[in-house]
Amino acid sequence: MKLDMEINKTNVLTEIHPCYEIDVSYVLAINPSAECALFHIFLGLLSAITVCGNLLVIIAIIYFKQLQNSTNFLILSLAVADLLVGVLVFPLTMQFSITLCLYDEDIFCKVRSTFDVLLCTCSILNLCCISVDRYYAVCQPLTYRAKINNHVVAIMILVSWGASIVIGISFIIIGIYQEKCAAKCAIVALMANILGLIFSFYLPTIVMLFIYLKIFLVAQRQARRIQNTTSQRTKGGGTVKMERKATKTLAIVMGLFLIAWLPFFLCTTVLSFSRVNVPLPLIELLNWFALSNSTLNPFIYAFFYSWFRSAFRIIISGKIFQGNLKNTNLH
Repeated sequence: MKLDMEINKTNVLTEIHPCYEIDVSYVLAINPSAECALFHIFLGLLSAITVCGNLLVIIAIIYFKQLQNSTNFLILSLAVADLLVGVLVFPLTMQFSITLCLYDEDIFCKVRSTFDVLLCTCSILNLCCISVDRYYAVCQPLTYRAKINNHVVAIMILVSWGASIVIGISFIIIGIYQEKCAAKCAIVALMANILGLIFSFYLPTIVMLFIYLKIFLVAQRQARRIQNTTSQRTKGGGTVKMERKATKTLAIVMGLFLIAWLPFFLCTTVLSFSRVNVPLPLIELLNWFALSNSTLNPFIYAFFYSWFRSAFRIIISGKIFQGNLKNTNLH
């Protein structure tokens, strides 16, 4: 995900990209080394895995009626955003990397950056909506069906995509506007960076951290209450096991999300508000770490559940083409 780094562009131009040669006019000549070629092959495989994983989730939810519920519609929206990241952002970032667009800020690079910001922001906002859904399911189970119904989920999905489109388009508009008025628009670009960073990452992340911490505390409290009121050892042991599994799941969800996104946004924050010279290879590496979250999301939010795994086996084996299995009981 690439945010506006115009403030530090002059510092970045002094560096040489490890996969390319550069002449005095700052035009990149494509002459990658063998290591860089292998790296791009790896990124191509990562893109293919991202597309296939999210496509499986989309087909499973659309085809099997058992998977068509409020929670899975949010996962479907997340999978669509991550699929588009794999189809659009991955290939475009491989072909026209962040360094190439720093040297040549043409309209294509602005469009690529818009897709980048839009789809990655949408992925993060969908993750935030899923955390809200899980909060009501765990912390307020008696009112969950009333508060998180299909109508509410539709609004959450529309808000996620709508806010992402506004943020994505705003970057290309502000970028064009800034070019016309040059230094006079520095404060406008700075404000755009601040708002982009807040609404694209920091605010959703704070919300998710707060919600998952609340879920963890409520799950622990419920587990202790059940354990204290039961005299059956096996039941108590099962409760402890469930508590450990819930703790592990929450740790994996937030841990992988923060590992993927936090380093990139911290780097972007530093670039936006200071003149620190960050090496280009580091920027690209953090950018790909962030994008890899779209690869991991199908495994985190789908492969954990047995009914999704059953659906994937039916899809991969081709059984869905052999008969009407929409009403199959997945387990």
